[in-house]
Amino acid sequence: MLDKVVLAYSGGLDTSVAIRWLKQQYNLDVIALNIDVGNERDFSAIRQKAIDVGAVKALVKDAKETFVNHFIFPALQADVIYEGQYPLATALSRPLMAKLLVDVAKEEGASAVAHGCTGKGNDQVRFEVSINALSPNLRIIAPAREWGMTREETISYAQHYGIPVPVTASSPYSIDENLWGRSIECGVLEDPWVEPPEEVFTWTKSPSEAPDKPGYVEIGFDRGIPVTIDGRELNGVSLIQRLNELAGNYGVGRIDHIEDRLVGIKSREIYEAPAAIVLLQAHQALEAMTLSRAQLRFQQKVAAEYADLIYNGLWFTSLRQDLAAYVNSSQRFVTGTVRLKLFRGSCRVVGRKSPFSLYNYGLATYDKGDEFDQSASPGFIHIWGLPVRTQAQAQDISSLEEKER
Repeated sequence: MLDKVVLAYSGGLDTSVAIRWLKQQYNLDVIALNIDVGNERDFSAIRQKAIDVGAVKALVKDAKETFVNHFIFPALQADVIYEGQYPLATALSRPLMAKLLVDVAKEEGASAVAHGCTGKGNDQVRFEVSINALSPNLRIIAPAREWGMTREETISYAQHYGIPVPVTASSPYSIDENLWGRSIECGVLEDPWVEPPEEVFTWTKSPSEAPDKPGYVEIGFDRGIPVTIDGRELNGVSLIQRLNELAGNYGVGRIDHIEDRLVGIKSREIYEAPAAIVLLQAHQALEAMTLSRAQLRFQQKVAAEYADLIYNGLWFTSLRQDLAAYVNSSQRFVTGTVRLKLFRGSCRVVGRKSPFSLYNYGLATYDKGDEFDQSASPGFIHIWGLPVRTQAQAQDISSLEEKER
């Protein structure tokens, strides 16, 4: 019989209820593990809450630097955005949390781990596939998937046992946040016709309340990694925190997305990701200047594959390692500075420079100093259009187009 379980503990509704539920249903001593990926400020209160609810031990692991350097920045280098909108903040944190769950279970001699994911979300897949990859014999318990309670019933359960939770029936939002972004679900947000109420946003100002004059920020990159803001060198954690504050003040970073979940349903997701939006735009702008057309085309394919892989919980796979190797190689010359303009919810690239730029003024200009040999163009067009002319002469494509009309 099991004696100890390590629970991925956030202090939210499901994981707070799970502490008591695991004791009731499995007679387990619960070790609550809170992982700091930039999601809380007062971990002493979170730790104490876990003990008060019934955990025998409450641990906090500061994983912010690991999260940034080994998960966020590799994803940024790969330009990963799920379905063109979601920067994958929550999805990126789950494999790291799974790794720490496995590590703590080994340290504490626990033969099981638990998470607070429901049976219709993506996170259950991300946690369990990652845990199985790292420790196939470790038992996994998913209380919120097993107990079968609705969100309202879970809130009632918490109230019945005096478990303090940060949600009520009138404000039932499910929120997850880390350095790379904040996600909000449930309540009125489940109706895709309803505009998100202002109360759900905490990182970003309403664009109507943002400064009435634009702000500018310059991001310096080294091999695809952001290293400076306005010429000032910052570590990864501080740089992202600074950009979240700066861009959020201008209302940048709000995302309202109808998303295709891995489990086969569509869901309405609200995200706040100021730093992610700014950095992804800046990084892509620098790549446009330093990568060839063929590299950029292939990078888009890799980005889509990488994004799906992360979203689908397949971080700890050989394919992810293979893609990462290509991305690392592609970033060799993605070094330089990008200037962005922030204004009332919008973020636009307005300048870029690089010592490895493929932009050649002498070739691009139409003014004095033009070095492009325009006399070579007729021959180029002749050779380039040869297959088109050959097919047109042999197959009379124009007559086929007339028939189609």
